[in-house]
Amino acid sequence: MGEYRMTPNQVSAGELLQLIRSGRANTRTDLQRATGLSRSTIGQRLDVLNRAGWLRHTTGTSTGGRPSHRIVFDPAHASVIAVDLETRHARIAVLDLAGTILAEHTAPLDIVLGPDPVLDRLASWFPDLIAAAGVDPTRIVGIGLSVPGPVDWETGRVIDPPIMPGWDRYPIRERLQKAYADHVGPSMEDGPVPVFVDNDANLMALAEHQASHQDCSAFVLVKVSTGIGAGVVVGNNLYRGIDGGAGDIGHIRLHDRPDALCMCGSYGCLAAVASGRALAKELSALGYDTTSGSDVGRLLGEGHPDAIRLAREAGRRVGEVLVTVVTLLNPGVLMLAGDLSGVPFMTGVRELLYQRAMPRTTANLQIVTSRLGDHAGLIGAAAMVVTCLYSPARADARLNRLMLSDHAGRPAQTGTP
Repeated sequence: MGEYRMTPNQVSAGELLQLIRSGRANTRTDLQRATGLSRSTIGQRLDVLNRAGWLRHTTGTSTGGRPSHRIVFDPAHASVIAVDLETRHARIAVLDLAGTILAEHTAPLDIVLGPDPVLDRLASWFPDLIAAAGVDPTRIVGIGLSVPGPVDWETGRVIDPPIMPGWDRYPIRERLQKAYADHVGPSMEDGPVPVFVDNDANLMALAEHQASHQDCSAFVLVKVSTGIGAGVVVGNNLYRGIDGGAGDIGHIRLHDRPDALCMCGSYGCLAAVASGRALAKELSALGYDTTSGSDVGRLLGEGHPDAIRLAREAGRRVGEVLVTVVTLLNPGVLMLAGDLSGVPFMTGVRELLYQRAMPRTTANLQIVTSRLGDHAGLIGAAAMVVTCLYSPARADARLNRLMLSDHAGRPAQTGTP
């Protein structure tokens, strides 16, 4: 088959795929109606997508006449690796393109070891994980990495991360690609395996929004664990700011705590007062064995009165900042996530929000907790990979490479053009 090229002023195969994936058009008739293309052109575009192995055809029930033939995206034609890197441990998983976890692994891993040993350790877990998922390594089309720091989306590098010493502007994407090649082998893509990196709160917000709040046009997730950060989804898209700094609410200054030294080097930051690390320090002074947000979460789960009292107060302090956030963004859903996001913390947040925000701001606001729990970061990281690799422009470029390979007589790799 010859090379596929996008024709000016016409809808490309990648754009057809976008319509199919979104559910806006799942029959040939729907695609014609949505695009204005002729039936023969639609057929040509679908042929390209079928040859890539990206589509699945199903027969629906009929109320009379011919049964309907539906065209859907096939989430089983490839897989992705997702990594959720926390401060003291990491979760990794192999998922299909619909976000279903096929195999996962969690292990201690201290982020302060630095990028080289951490990324190499992560990649060393990949071969066994891929085998456990029952996936052919050639079907891995990308890696998504969630990190607890602000990320410049274009470069995939963390910028001035307070709780990630040694990671500032480090070439994470390139290093993880090399580690993958060392431990797994070459990618079936042209060049290194695609790697995408984003902030943990962003990816959790993406996952939670897609899972249960897709109808919410303004969605905010606040993660309170060792640090504090927020992810914002507006109009079904993550809002990252101009260089990835949006949502970094942990470093908003509180007016009455000039004594609280933050890991960023400043005094009075919200994270220095109300994060899991801050509460762990207070509980340690009271005789508890706590050094991180996960330790505080454990004490909360066990019902320790001191942990409950401090978590409620932390919720009030975070609520002080969220009054401004919800007033500015007017979200429909405010989701609390992370180690501290239980009833005591939520109670504190609610107290301050309803006390200080204008009634109109909170009248239609739902304050909820995470639905996906510990899997939110993994599912969000996988969703990031799929969104990027199957966007219209990138899908068209990948299809072009596949068609060129097929035209040259080389075996086409189904699902991994």
